[in-house]
Amino acid sequence: MIVLKSAREIQAMHDSGKILAACHREIVKLIVPGVTTWEIEEFVEGFLKKHGAKPEQKGYKGYEYATCASINEEICHGFPRKTPLKNGDIVTIDMVVNYNGALSDSAWTYPVGKVSKETEHLLHVTKESLYKAIEVSVEGNRIGDIGHAIQSYVEAEGFSVVRDFIGHGIGNVIHEEPQVPHYGLPNKGPRLKEGMVFTIEPMVNVGTYKASRDANGWTASTADGKYSAQYEHTIAITKNGPLILTEQ
Repeated sequence: MIVLKSAREIQAMHDSGKILAACHREIVKLIVPGVTTWEIEEFVEGFLKKHGAKPEQKGYKGYEYATCASINEEICHGFPRKTPLKNGDIVTIDMVVNYNGALSDSAWTYPVGKVSKETEHLLHVTKESLYKAIEVSVEGNRIGDIGHAIQSYVEAEGFSVVRDFIGHGIGNVIHEEPQVPHYGLPNKGPRLKEGMVFTIEPMVNVGTYKASRDANGWTASTADGKYSAQYEHTIAITKNGPLILTEQ
C-alpha cells in the first residue's frame, strides 16, 4: 500500500532533509586523500547529534553504522573502515536521518583528490540522471517514467544501471511502497499522486550492471570490479511539481 503524506508530514521530512543536506555539504570539506571513512562515520554521528537528529539506519536489520561508505567498485552498503582513501578513489556516503520521527535519505558520491576523466564523466552522468528522473516525477506520470528517464540517458552515455537495488517509498520507516526501479519502460507502474514521497537513487556502473554480494552479507560490488557511483534524493510529489526534500 502506498501511503500518501500530508503537507505537515512532508514539511517534517523536509526539515529532516535539510539537516541531511547540510551534513553532506560538510562532508565535502573532509574528502581528501588520507581521510578514512571511519572518520566520516564519526563526523556524521556527531553532526546529527548536534542538530537533534539521529542516524536511522544504525541498528536497522542489524546494520551497525550511521553511514554506508562505498568505495570505488562497491555499489552500496559499504562499511565505514579505517583504511585511508587514495587520490583517484571515489566514495559514496549514504545515510538516513531521523529528525523528530521524520525520515530523509540521500547519498552523494565524492571524488577523492584528482580522478580520471572517465570517473568524472561517471559522476556527472549519475548525478544528471537523478535530476532527469526528478523532472518527470510529476502528478499523472508513472513510476516507469522515472526508470526510463534514467536508463535511456545512462546507457546512451555508455554506462549501465544497477538492477539489484532500487528506490523506495519512505515516511516514518525507511522502506515503504512504492518500489522505484532505475530502469524500465515509460507509462508503466503506479501513477504518481500528490502526497507520494520516495527516493530516487540511481547506481551507475562503468561496466556491467551485475552485482555480487560480499561475505559480510551487506556490501554489494560490481561483478567486474569497475567503478560505481550513486546520487540519491528524497522527493515529494506536490501539485506544484516534485519537491526535493534533501536539498537546502
